[in-house]
Amino acid sequence: MDIALLSMGMSQNQVKQDVSLALMKKSLGTAEQQGEALQKLMSSGDVANLQQAAQPHLGGTIDLKL
Repeated sequence: MDIALLSMGMSQNQVKQDVSLALMKKSLGTAEQQGEALQKLMSSGDVANLQQAAQPHLGGTIDLKL
């Protein structure tokens, strides 16, 4: 087996692992931020904001008939 080819393959695997780890750290950071925001929202006691966050499509418009 060619040493240069083996070296290139190992280097590519290392890059893949580094990218995977960086992506996992970023997604973990995002999940932590969302969790903190949710805790803050829930502890604020503002029911209207909590309902709007849970179901953002409800209550945005009102149909009126005259």
